[in-house]
Amino acid sequence: MNAKTLLLGAALSLAFTLPAFAQEADHSAHQMSAPAGGESASTQAFIDANAKMHKGMDIEFTGNADVDFVRGMIAHHQGAIDMAKVELEHGKNAEIRKLAQDVITAQEGEIAMMKEWLAKNAK
Repeated sequence: MNAKTLLLGAALSLAFTLPAFAQEADHSAHQMSAPAGGESASTQAFIDANAKMHKGMDIEFTGNADVDFVRGMIAHHQGAIDMAKVELEHGKNAEIRKLAQDVITAQEGEIAMMKEWLAKNAK
C-alpha cells in the first residue's frame, strides 16, 4: 500500500466521521494517554500534538458547513503534520518515516489551499 492510498483512505474515513464530530465535538476517540510510569519523549510529543490539535479544532461553528469544515480541517491537518514531525524526530522505520514526510507535504499543501479558500469565501 502506498502513501497516496493511505492518505486517500484517511481522507475518506474522515469524511464519514466529521459529521459526528461537528454535531457532538466529542474528541475522546482521539485521546492519547501515557503509559503507566511516565512518558517517553515521543509519547509526550504525541500528547502535546494531540492537545494542540483538539484545541485548534474547538471552533465556534458558523452554520456554514463549508466554512466550518475547512476551519476544523486546518487544525486537524496541522495535527497530522505535528504528529508526522514527532515520527521524523523519534521514529526508526524507514517506510513509516517516508509516510510521515509524505503526510507533511500533502497536508501543508492542503492547509495552504484551505486558507486561500477561507480568505475568499468566509464572510
